[in-house]
Formats: sequence, structure tokens, C-alpha cells
Amino acid sequence: MVRIGCILALTPPVVAAGMGWLAGPSFLHPLRRELSPSLIKDAASSFSEIGTHPEEFDVRTADSVLLRGWKVRAVRPNGNWVVLFHGVADNRAGVVGQAQLLLKAGYSVVMMDARAHGASDGVMATYGWLERNDSKALVDVLEATEHPQHLFALGESMGAGIALQSAAVEPRIEAVVAESSFANLREASYDYAGLQRYPFLGMTLLAPGAWTMLYHGELAAGFPAGEVSPEKAVASRQFPVLLICDAQDTVLPCRHTKRIYAAAVGPKQMWVVPGAFHAAALGCEPAEFRRRVLEFFATYGEH
Repeated sequence: MVRIGCILALTPPVVAAGMGWLAGPSFLHPLRRELSPSLIKDAASSFSEIGTHPEEFDVRTADSVLLRGWKVRAVRPNGNWVVLFHGVADNRAGVVGQAQLLLKAGYSVVMMDARAHGASDGVMATYGWLERNDSKALVDVLEATEHPQHLFALGESMGAGIALQSAAVEPRIEAVVAESSFANLREASYDYAGLQRYPFLGMTLLAPGAWTMLYHGELAAGFPAGEVSPEKAVASRQFPVLLICDAQDTVLPCRHTKRIYAAAVGPKQMWVVPGAFHAAALGCEPAEFRRRVLEFFATYGEH
């Protein structure tokens, strides 16, 4: 009975460790959602409805990766720009709804495909480690060509984490709206180890899977996974944040947003959206999302 008990106790962690090791490189290479002609057509139609259109906008990063995206100018611009960051395995078309909201209010927007996503180059996603420097390159080009009066960022899921980490190293990003961000890669790995339903198991019995996944990813990518942390980012610079978490989110539950909120040293707001699933605040509560986001940017656009 003792032998059987030991086998039953040890088998799940050992299996989890093996599965985590196999999964290590895969999280660096998410599925690439193609920016298809139909997506481009649908986006152009959405912008046409409000009297504007996207312009091609390419940025070369410090490590020579070519990022592709769009600039979209508001019909009645207020002089302020917002950089939009999409989620993992998505592309710029995933934030068209947020872009429309902002454009109607006078904010011009930049929508880029993150490295290793959409039409952009890049062999791997690093969830903010390299992407934060990509944001610096983007801001350099935008400052030289558009001279924004104020510059803000808005992101969802992976994009929220990138936006927060970008603002920590790029002071020209003055304020950030972040929905469904991860607190740090290790914390997010527990949710994935627990199959996004049982994070407690991911932190306990199945934790070896989370550890080996991150360790193998570190070896493959050559970056410290422990430093990929929006939680640390908001503690390193006093920039205003509006943090949004969705009450029914099982992908990145609200504990991530609460940790970021607790760590933030600048002006901070948090909105928990009842009934919303992952990165679904705009679809679930469109009027309230619009009110909160526009009031937040208006507050810091007046300074």
C-alpha cells in the first residue's frame, strides 16, 4: 500500500514535468493568425464606416525584425495617439473594436502585429522581454512622423502585459489601459499547467510542469523568464494604469490583475467586469468600457 501510495503521489508531478519540458519551446512559437485578405477587407470597412482608413506602417526594431501594422488617423484628431497591442496568437485585426472606439473620440491609433504574429517578422514571442524594446522603436518612428501631443497604450491579454512592460522602459508612453494581463510568466504558467481550470493544481501537484516549461523556454530563447513581469514593470515607474479583469476569466484569472494593481506605484484604477470572459470587456459592457477608457485617457491627456 505504501508503494502504491508513492506511485500515485509521484506520477502526476513526474508526468507534468515531462509534459512541461515538451511544451517549453511551444509557448515561444504561438500559432500565427494570418492577416488574411478578408480580415484586411473587414477592417477597412469598419474604418470606412467612421470616415477614415488605415495606412501601412512598418517599423524596424533594434534587432532588425520588421514589424508591420497600420496607422489610422481620427477624422477630427485631438492630437493624441494610442498604441494598441493584441493578444497571443492574434493580429492587429483583433483590436479593431478598440480602435473604432478611440477614433470616434478623436484619438489616432497605431495597430501593429507583434513579433512572430500576423504579418510581422520574428521567430519567437517573448511576451514583453523583446517586445518592450520593439515599442521603443515604434515610438521613435511615431514621434518623428506624427509628433503626438500625448501618447498612450491599450492592450489585451499578452498585449496588455507588453503594454505595461513597454511603459516601464519608455517614458513617452504616458498611461496604459491593460485588460486581462498576466502578472508574470511563472504565475501564468500555473494556469496553463492546471489546464486553465484548476490553477491551484498548477501551483501544487502539477507545478513541476510549469517549472520545466519555463526552464526549457528560457534555454531555447536565451532570456530570463522570471524577468518577464508586468507586476515588476508597474513597480518600476510611476505611470497611470487602468487595469481591467474579467470576472469569469479562466485563462488569466483576476488574481493576475489584482497582483499588478497591488504592485503599481503610480495612479491606478481597477475595474472587475461582472460576467465577462477573457478579454471580453468591450463586448460585454461596451458603454462602460467606452466611458472608463475615454475618461482615463482624457484625464492624462489634459496634463
